[in-house]
Amino acid sequence: MIGEQKVLFSGMQATGSLTLGNYLGALKNWVSLADEYMTFYSVVDLHSITVRQDPAELRSRARRLLTLYIAAGLDPEKNCIYYQSHVSGHAELAWILNCFTYMGELNRMTQFKDKAAKHADNINAGLFTYPVLMAADILLYQADVVPVGKDQLQHLELTRNLAQRFNAIYGDVFTIPEPYMGKTGASIKSLQDPSKKMSKSDENPNASIYLTDDPDTIIRKFKRAVTDSEGQILYREEQPGIRNLIDIYSACTGKTPEETVREFDGKGYGEFKMAVGEAVVSTLRPLQERFQQLFQDKAYLDGIIKENAQKAQYYSAKTLRKVQKKVGFPERLF
Repeated sequence: MIGEQKVLFSGMQATGSLTLGNYLGALKNWVSLADEYMTFYSVVDLHSITVRQDPAELRSRARRLLTLYIAAGLDPEKNCIYYQSHVSGHAELAWILNCFTYMGELNRMTQFKDKAAKHADNINAGLFTYPVLMAADILLYQADVVPVGKDQLQHLELTRNLAQRFNAIYGDVFTIPEPYMGKTGASIKSLQDPSKKMSKSDENPNASIYLTDDPDTIIRKFKRAVTDSEGQILYREEQPGIRNLIDIYSACTGKTPEETVREFDGKGYGEFKMAVGEAVVSTLRPLQERFQQLFQDKAYLDGIIKENAQKAQYYSAKTLRKVQKKVGFPERLF
C-alpha cells in the first residue's frame, strides 16, 4: 500500500501482438481500476529476452504495446505505464531475491518446463530464474493485488513465499500480494483449437485475432474458425468451438450467452461466424483509430514514457533502498 491507496501491479510481455483474448480478458477491465488502486502497468521487456529477440523488432513491439495500453483506455495520468527496462530496480531486486530462492522451488515451476521444451536450444539461466524477476516486479511496488491467470498462480505463490521468507528474517519489508479477484473478463479460446486459450505466441496466425488486425483479416479468420458438424448454435461443453464464438459475441455486444443463443436460433454457422466477426470489428474500431493517432504522435508518447519511468523509479527506489539496507549494503551517498 502506498499512502491510503492499495497498489495493483500487472504487466505484459513485449513479444508477439496483443490478441482479442488479452483485451477482453484483461486490458478492457483494467481501465476502471485506477479509481480504486494506485496502478502500475509494465511493458515487461526484461522478461522478453529469455528467448532470442531481434533488437529492432523488440523495441518496436514494446512501443506498440505501450501505445495499445493507452489506446485501450488506460489514462497515463492515472496509471503508471512504463518500460520495465527503464527502471533498474527490477533487475537489482531480482538479484537479491535470487539469493533467497531455493533451486527446488524453481525446479517445480511448470512454465519453465514448458518453455524449456519449446526452446531446447536456448535453456538459459534467465529462463530458469524468470519467476524471481516476476516476484521482483511485484514486490518492488509493494503491490497488494496482482491480476493473474491460472497459468501464473504458481509464480504468485512463489512471490508470496519469498516476501514472507524475507520478512521473517528482516522484519516487515514487503507487502504480501494477493491475486486480484475483482471483475474478470471473458476467457477467449483459440479459433483453431478451442481447448486452448487464444495466445499471442500461437504459431497458427488464424488461431488468434490481433488488436491491430484490419476488418477483412478479422472476418476471414472467423470464417475459418473451427466449429463442429452438429449444426446447432448451443452454449454447451460438447461444442467448444461454438461456445467460444458465443463467448466472444457476448463479450463484444454485452449480451448473455443465453440471449446470443436465442438470437441465432435456427441460423447457420456461416451467418453466425460473420456476425461474430462484425461484432469484433465494431468493438476494436475505436481502439485501432486511437492507436493510429497515438502512434503517430512521437512527442506525446516520448513524454509519457519519460514521465512514467520517473514515477516508477521514484516508488521502486523506496523499496529497493530499504531492502539494500536490510541485507547490509553500504548506504549510497549520491
